[in-house]
Amino acid sequence: MEVDVQPRNRPEAVDKIDGALGELSMFHKTHGFYVQGVSIEVAHLPEGWEERTHQVKDDNTRGNTGYCLEAHDLAASKLAAYRDKDRDFVRVLLIEQMIDVDIFLHRIDQLPVADEIKERSVNWVKRTVEDL
Repeated sequence: MEVDVQPRNRPEAVDKIDGALGELSMFHKTHGFYVQGVSIEVAHLPEGWEERTHQVKDDNTRGNTGYCLEAHDLAASKLAAYRDKDRDFVRVLLIEQMIDVDIFLHRIDQLPVADEIKERSVNWVKRTVEDL
């Protein structure tokens, strides 16, 4: 499993994240998933995504606050990228009912991408839901 991350106030740190927590790192081998540093500027995210992030701050974050994408925003962004691993990720979210199809389709419509990408994504969701 992969998790994408960008430090909010230090976007240049994405390479450090890859090195320390990335694929095939000791972290990956130990925990069974890896973290991929991704610049927020390259991600296609639905309008309003920043207001829907979830804050994570507890004793384990050493006083730091993390902002996690809301599941429907993440799924829409992943599906816009349309890589095999991203479609697999979104399929699991649908199977496990971690996202609502109607909200998901609305978020796809809010993506700042070409209409062809939105249409491809909507068609994939409809086909996938029918197959489940």
